[in-house]
Amino acid sequence: MSERKVLQKYYPPDFDPSKIVRTRAPKKAGPKVQTVRLMAPFPMKCTACGEYIYKGRKFNARKETTEEKYYSIPIYRFYIRCTRCSGEITFKTDPKNMDYQCERGAKRNTEPWRMNGAGKQESDEERLDRLEREEEEKNAMQELETKTLDAKREMAVADALDEIRTRNARNERIGKDGLEVTVTRESLDEEKQRQEREDEEAARRAFMRRHEALEEIIDDEDEDEAGSAPPITREAALEMPPPSFKRVVKKKKDHAAALGIKKKPSLV
Repeated sequence: MSERKVLQKYYPPDFDPSKIVRTRAPKKAGPKVQTVRLMAPFPMKCTACGEYIYKGRKFNARKETTEEKYYSIPIYRFYIRCTRCSGEITFKTDPKNMDYQCERGAKRNTEPWRMNGAGKQESDEERLDRLEREEEEKNAMQELETKTLDAKREMAVADALDEIRTRNARNERIGKDGLEVTVTRESLDEEKQRQEREDEEAARRAFMRRHEALEEIIDDEDEDEAGSAPPITREAALEMPPPSFKRVVKKKKDHAAALGIKKKPSLV
C-alpha cells in the first residue's frame, strides 16, 4: 500500500521512454454512433408483437449521423428496442416537414391531421403545380374582391338613381298642380322643408273640405228645424216670464218600501 503513496519512482540509467509502445483503440469506420436518452416522437405499433408504444415514452437509443442532408441540415437515425419483444425499431429525422419518419420495426399510428400527404416527398413538377394552384386561388380571391367592390358601387349608383327619379316625379307633380317646376339640385334640408310644406298644404285642404262639409250639415239641420216649428217673434219673447234661478230642493225617495223594509213609528 505504501508504494501508491510515493512521490518519486526509480528509473534505471538505461531507461529509454521512446521504446514504450503506446496502444490506441482502432478508429471505428462508418457513421458516428452515440448513446442518447430520448422519448418516442410519435405513437407507433410494433410490427413483430403488436405492442403499442405511446408518444413520449422514454428509451435508451443509439443515435447515428447519416450521410443524408437536407440542404445543410444533417439527418439522424435512432435505434430503439420494443418494450415487449425487444425488436429493433428505427426512425430518422425529417427536417423538411419538421417531423420524424418511421423506417422499420414499427408502424406509425394514423393521425388524421397528417392525412393531407405532407410527409411525402414533393417533386419539382408537383411543386410547380402546387404554386400554380396557389396563384390561381390568389387570383380568384382578387377577382372576388373586385366583384364585391363593383357590386357595392352598382348598389350605390342604383340608390342615387332611385333618389333622382323620386325627386323628378315629385317635381313633375308639383308642376301639374300649377306651381313652379324646379329641377335644381336641392340639399337634404331644403328637401325636408319642401316635404313639410307639402304635408301642411295637404292637411289644410283636407281640413277645409271637412269644414265645408260640416257647414252644409248645419245648414241642412237649420232648414229642417225651420220647417217643423214656426219662428218665435220678438213680442212673444218679451211676454214670456223671465227665468228663475232659485234652487229647488227635491224630496228624497223612500227606497225602504221598495226593498220591503218596514220602519218603526217614532215614539215622539
